[in-house]
Amino acid sequence: MTVEQMPCGEVELAYETFGDPSDPPLVLVMGLATQMLGWPDGFCRTLVDAGFFVVRFDNRDIGLSTHLHEAGQPDLSPYFEGRPVESAYVLADMADDTAALLDGLGLDRVHLVGASMGGMIVQEFALRHPERLLSLTSIMSTPGPQVGPPTAEAGAVLFSPPATTEDEAVERAIATYSVIGSPGYELDVEALTERTREGYRRAHDPAGVARQLAAIWASGDRTERLRSLEVPTLVMHGEGDPLVQIAGGRATADAVPGARLVTYEGMGHDFPRELWGPIVEEISAHATAAG
Repeated sequence: MTVEQMPCGEVELAYETFGDPSDPPLVLVMGLATQMLGWPDGFCRTLVDAGFFVVRFDNRDIGLSTHLHEAGQPDLSPYFEGRPVESAYVLADMADDTAALLDGLGLDRVHLVGASMGGMIVQEFALRHPERLLSLTSIMSTPGPQVGPPTAEAGAVLFSPPATTEDEAVERAIATYSVIGSPGYELDVEALTERTREGYRRAHDPAGVARQLAAIWASGDRTERLRSLEVPTLVMHGEGDPLVQIAGGRATADAVPGARLVTYEGMGHDFPRELWGPIVEEISAHATAAG
């Protein structure tokens, strides 16, 4: 695969595609602080084998996409004081980035899948651009930052100081996923190490991650707006997720009319290789039923 760049309004997004463009398009949206590499190549190929043309991309402020350096480091302290957070952009802007990417790729309607913050983005996309969706899948996500919040331990690793070297980034990633990863599955340290090293070399921008977090907090709760959604929706969540607890998935499914909730025992805030097959089967069945 070759990483390409697409102008998308005020930003450029880096993206990759897998499979045959004549197959039904399925677009993957990743979460906070995570590059498109968070959708592993093998996972993408499993989706291709299921019959999809797969697109993955770096959100703004991560990876090889545009970083809004001029916006600086956001002040996140108001959130902890119950006051509004000022942000250079919000999730709606990131949803519109995604829509612009689809325009550039000539994709009219797609199956859209988002994980964690990516789930929040695809929820916002569905509210802003419902005519562009064949189906929606929200994974390990929530309709609002107050629903299914992190456990104390998960919150502590979320706010640990950023790494300053590649080796330190690997150490932090292993420590983080030892807490937020899937308690029912062995952590794939080798794959995580390889992905972390590649990501660090592609781009390392702690301020960009902070701006993404500010965007989540500044966007508020989508619950009431989601009640009007008329898009076939699948919600998936790990029963052992400490970063976005399962209440977030349940609340999402409860809010969207007709949504189906699938949960996995032993799954945390990651994609264990052992669950790739079952997860892809659910996404494929959902997409087929949606037409």
